[in-house]
Amino acid sequence: MIESRTQREEMEEETLAPFAARSSQSRGRAFREGKSSRRVDFQRDCDRIVNSRCFRRLEYKTQVFIIGTEDHYRTRLTHTMEMTQVARTLARALRVNEDLSAAISLAHDIGHSPFGHAGEDELDVLMKEHGGFDHNLQSLRWVELLEETYPEFDGLNLTWEVRAGLRKHVSRTPGAELEGHPVGPWQMVEGQIADIADDIAYQAHDAEDGLDTGLITLEQLRTLELWRRAEERVQNLYPGCEGSRAVSAIIRMLFTLQVEDVLSVADQRLQEWTPTTIEDVMNGPDRLVTFSDEFREILKPYRSFLFDEMYHHPQVKTASDTSVALMKDLFEHYLANPGDLGTKAQVRLETEGLHRTVCDYVAGCTDRFALEECQRYGLTD
Repeated sequence: MIESRTQREEMEEETLAPFAARSSQSRGRAFREGKSSRRVDFQRDCDRIVNSRCFRRLEYKTQVFIIGTEDHYRTRLTHTMEMTQVARTLARALRVNEDLSAAISLAHDIGHSPFGHAGEDELDVLMKEHGGFDHNLQSLRWVELLEETYPEFDGLNLTWEVRAGLRKHVSRTPGAELEGHPVGPWQMVEGQIADIADDIAYQAHDAEDGLDTGLITLEQLRTLELWRRAEERVQNLYPGCEGSRAVSAIIRMLFTLQVEDVLSVADQRLQEWTPTTIEDVMNGPDRLVTFSDEFREILKPYRSFLFDEMYHHPQVKTASDTSVALMKDLFEHYLANPGDLGTKAQVRLETEGLHRTVCDYVAGCTDRFALEECQRYGLTD
């Protein structure tokens, strides 16, 4: 028999933990819509995000290394896909809503600027007198306002729970609410899962890209306890494994070690706190989904190494600085020549103002399109 939406909702009710979000109990959408006969609401949110233009643009946005330097390096899109798989793993193990954790994960970076975090920092400087720029808040602008897909409303009209999950920074503000309902002090567990899945993903896969570029070496990584733990377990499982296969196995083990630690902490806290509602998790004594203190200490030197030897490496910084300087020139060009903005952006000038409209447009550019625009307007000479 083909499963209906109501049957899936009943299955959620029977199988999910008492503190998990349920599609049938969603606070709904900002614009009222009919229900799907087959898909639960959080599944529809996943589908809407994946089919959006802002999501597809992630394919050509930088994760660490500028797009086009090598076909195998992670992009903002592949990072998002790997992060989403981690989130699904954690959600299933904790018996909470996989679709909700996945939807938050899929949408978390769609507001990211071109050229990685360097591009984000520059946009924040350019918008200092006009509200600043933060890619998390920009993701909300895309799903709530900027994406133009449906005839009835702007944005994607995602459920309250997904939009609340994207407000991870806002949730830390005392009394923070969305449409009259609190989003903190801790997020619902599905939001916490998406947040830590982001860290787990880049802390594993960025090392692999760093090795492929030659910016870092195995000898350097072996000075770090986290890497040594992963390598030791791989050698115990696959004695004599070496070369690229061993590296791939170690990267996978980095995922495994992090997931194991997070689940161990969650299991201990669930036994101690025994939450029975979403509100119990949101008002708990601490985050439910997090690393242990011991593991966090192991992560510190590892993360510092990635920042020092990769993200801030002169080769990476030089490429980023060059691209970001061009993005700044493009931003200033649009300020002086708003008629060169896309037609949809020009329509928003009256309601959003010149600076915010230009910021939205530049933030939405892929690396490739931004560079093409710079060439078009003679900014690369």
